[in-house]
Amino acid sequence: MEPGESGGDSHSALPFPRYKTVVTPRRAAVAIAGCWILSFVVGLTPLFGWNKLGEVERAWAANGSEGEPVIECEFERVISMEYMVYFNFFVWVLPPLLLMVLIYLEVFYLIRKQLNKKVSASSGDPQKYYGKELKIAKSLALILFLFALSWLPLHILNCITLFCPSCRKPSILIYVAIFLTHGNSAMNPIVYAFRIQKFRVTFLKIWNDHFRCRPAPPVDEDPPEEGPQD
Repeated sequence: MEPGESGGDSHSALPFPRYKTVVTPRRAAVAIAGCWILSFVVGLTPLFGWNKLGEVERAWAANGSEGEPVIECEFERVISMEYMVYFNFFVWVLPPLLLMVLIYLEVFYLIRKQLNKKVSASSGDPQKYYGKELKIAKSLALILFLFALSWLPLHILNCITLFCPSCRKPSILIYVAIFLTHGNSAMNPIVYAFRIQKFRVTFLKIWNDHFRCRPAPPVDEDPPEEGPQD
């Protein structure tokens, strides 16, 4: 019997017994699609007019120049800091990040609480299940940490630019911060592959099937569970 189904005291103690009924494939697909659509809208907002084009045109006209303004293609010269700080950071990055931190703290608390419970011999052993859940939670928390490490430097620099225009920032610092935001997308598959067994097996299968053009060697997708301390 799978954890979360009725049939024993240990199963009824699980904190997420309705997960499979609430998180259906259809609802998961809708949530993923919604996140992608929202990301496109937020990311493309500068193309809809929230940028520095008007400011550049006014400065160009004030200098008595004619024709189309010459725009220096640098991040802070074309992107509005009001958009980056008030809209992007304060609305779509910082609140979800803080919310995810609180959710993970609650998840770790619930898992630890279940692992520390003494279970009677007749009620089964949820330790194996919760040990696996703890390992997955640690992997996802690592991904969240890497996200914060990759994105917060750029947003902090944007806040400095907006709230302290006279403060000088080395160009190399800005470029490193931008590079980190792009590198974050490459970190996630690596973390998944090293930390989550099923993801690693699937990744190797895709690699062998489509790049090495030969079947992947058989891999045990359900290895012995590691202890909760991992």
